[in-house]
Amino acid sequence: MNHRFLAALFAGIQYLLPQHGLSRIVHALVRIPHPWLKNTLIRMFCAIYRVDLSEAVHSSPDNFESFNDFFTRPLRPDARPICSEPGCIASPADGVVSQIGFLRGSTLLQAKGKHFDLVALLGGGGEFAQRFENGSFVTLYLSPRDYHRIHLPLDAILTAMTHVPGALFSVNAATVETVPNLFARNERVICHFESEAGPMAVILVGALFVSSIETVWHGVVTPPGAAKVRHWDYTTQAIRLQRGDEIGRFNMGSTVIVLFGKDRVRWDSRHVPGSRVRMGESLGSRC
Repeated sequence: MNHRFLAALFAGIQYLLPQHGLSRIVHALVRIPHPWLKNTLIRMFCAIYRVDLSEAVHSSPDNFESFNDFFTRPLRPDARPICSEPGCIASPADGVVSQIGFLRGSTLLQAKGKHFDLVALLGGGGEFAQRFENGSFVTLYLSPRDYHRIHLPLDAILTAMTHVPGALFSVNAATVETVPNLFARNERVICHFESEAGPMAVILVGALFVSSIETVWHGVVTPPGAAKVRHWDYTTQAIRLQRGDEIGRFNMGSTVIVLFGKDRVRWDSRHVPGSRVRMGESLGSRC
C-alpha cells in the first residue's frame, strides 16, 4: 500500500473517533500517581521514543509524580542555550519545521497543495488577522519525544489571548498532508504579543490525546467541553516577557505556529520543511 493511501486511511479513521472522549481518558490516565503504573509508562515511552532524560532536571522515573509530570518535564538550565545575537528569533520549541515562509495575503501553507486561512486560524479575529497579512510564519511539529514547554521567540508584551474550541485531529505529517484546514479546525490557544519585531502571535494547536494546553499567566486554558471562543485582554496588565521565557506547555504533543507582520523578519535559509530545531536556536532575525 502506498503512502498516500495509508495517510488517507489514517485520517479517515480519525473522523470516526470520539476525539474529545479519548483525550479525556488520556487526561485522567497520565495523571495517575501510582508508582508502578507511572514508572512503567515512563520507561516504555522512553524506550519507544528514545527520550534523553539526561537533559532533564530529573533523570529517573521515580522523581516524577505522574506520567504527565514526566511529559512536561523541565530541562536543565544549560540544556537549551537561548540565541543571544541582537534581534535573533529564538525557536519557541523543540521540533521539526513543518513549514516556514511568508503568507500570501491572508493564506498560509499547510502542506504541498494545501493552504488555510489566517482569519479562520485566529478564530475569526479579523482585526488581529490584518496585522499579519503578507507577513511571515513558521510551523513547528512537536513529536512525542520532544521537550513540550513553549518559550518566547523575542522580548515582548502580552496583549491578548484567545481560546478556540475545535477538533483534535493528529498533527503528524500524514494527517497534515490529508486533512483540509487542519490547523484552523483543531482546538488552539492564540497568544498575541507586541514584540521587538512588531505584532507577534504564538499559536498552540491541540491534537489527538492533547488533554490540555496551559500558559504561565493563566494556567490550564482548555477545559473539557468548552463550546465557545473565549478571549482575554491583557493590554492594561503590562505582562512583560523576555526571549526564552517559558510561556506555556502541551500536556501531550502538538504544533506551534508563530506569526509576524509584513517585512518584519528574515528567516534563516538553513531552516526548511523537515529540518529539526531545538528550543532557543535562532530561526532568523528581525528586520
